[in-house]
Amino acid sequence: MQQNACLVAVVDDEQSVRNALGRLIRTAGFAVETYSSGVEFMHSVQRQAPQCVVLDLRMPVVNGIDILQAIQKLPSRVPVVIITGDDSADSRERTLRMGAVAYLRKPVDDAMLLHAIESAVVSAA
Repeated sequence: MQQNACLVAVVDDEQSVRNALGRLIRTAGFAVETYSSGVEFMHSVQRQAPQCVVLDLRMPVVNGIDILQAIQKLPSRVPVVIITGDDSADSRERTLRMGAVAYLRKPVDDAMLLHAIESAVVSAA
C-alpha cells in the first residue's frame, strides 16, 4: 500500500501538538487530517474513515477511551495509535486490550510514531 494513498487522522486538543504531528506525518508521505476534539473526529469519520488514527487520551468532553470504543464499532478496521502525556500502566494495558496498536508517551519520538503508523497501515491492509 502506498503511503500517499493513506489518510491518517490526528486527534488532540492541543493545537501545537496537532500542528507538529501533522507536519511530521505529511513529511513521511501520508495525507493528514487533524481534529481538535473527539466529537469533531467522530462527525468526520462517518463520511470517510482514515487508515490510521493518532489519538490523545486526555481530552475534554469526549476522551480518547470513548473515541477508541467508538472506532472499534466502525464497520471497517481502523488501527489506533494512542499518544498521551499522562502515562500509566493501567491506561496502557486498558487501551492495548481495547485494540490500540501502539501506546506512546508524549513528547512522542518521531521515529517511533512513524514506525507505529506504518506498521498499523500495513497490518490493516
